[in-house]
Amino acid sequence: MPQATPVMAGAEPFDLPGGGVGVLLCHGFTSTPQSMRAWGEHLAGAGFSVVCPLLPGHGTRWQDANTRTEDDWYGALSAALDELLTRCDAVVVAGLSMGGTLALRLAERRPDDVAALVLVNPSLLTERRDARLLPVLARVTPVWAAIAGDIKKPGVTELAYPRLPTRAAVALRRLWTAVRADLGSVRAPLLVFRSVTDHVVEASSTRLLLERAASTDTTEVLLHDSFHVATLDNDAPLLFAQSVQWIRDRVPAARGTTA
Repeated sequence: MPQATPVMAGAEPFDLPGGGVGVLLCHGFTSTPQSMRAWGEHLAGAGFSVVCPLLPGHGTRWQDANTRTEDDWYGALSAALDELLTRCDAVVVAGLSMGGTLALRLAERRPDDVAALVLVNPSLLTERRDARLLPVLARVTPVWAAIAGDIKKPGVTELAYPRLPTRAAVALRRLWTAVRADLGSVRAPLLVFRSVTDHVVEASSTRLLLERAASTDTTEVLLHDSFHVATLDNDAPLLFAQSVQWIRDRVPAARGTTA
């Protein structure tokens, strides 16, 4: 039996113990938990229990992503939610980019288990014209130009694949379609951080989310000094601090946590 591909150093999942309120973090497409670790450590320091799984097909080599589907990614995140619920009174789900898409899918399918949503540049669609060719490209070539590393802050690197796995990208498109169709079932309190300048996900994704979600408590925070991977960018301290306060304000069990 062939050996599994080793996980890249720094791409490992993490589990940071804390109090009775959990935060389930989810990284983006072709990325790894490295993009979420600083946020996770800040949340843990504020008293939350924090878990960030490594999505199947990620953190090893780009070829592995092409062997996985949206069901694999959702299944891994749902299993992590199950585990966190065994030790927490409430769980907030937070995600970056495709991680936000998967967080929304959890809120759609498991509304009673998601206390609130915190999303950073969530993706639901793309306006790029060349994306229409993706299903054809996936049959012709397994890989395309990378989308990772959209960070304004000098000297900061996102640990992610250097190429875009095309079959996995088709799976992401299927996930978008499914999530968009069920946005009306999203009722959890919703906080969305959106980078004003984002070279990966257009503002239309957040606009569509806020228009269609059934949540009665929605907040959008604009990030003016960050690109797509805002959790590693200039606005990260603001994002970290505001997410902690927002969770404390929205989740009753979190009000006893201390920084």
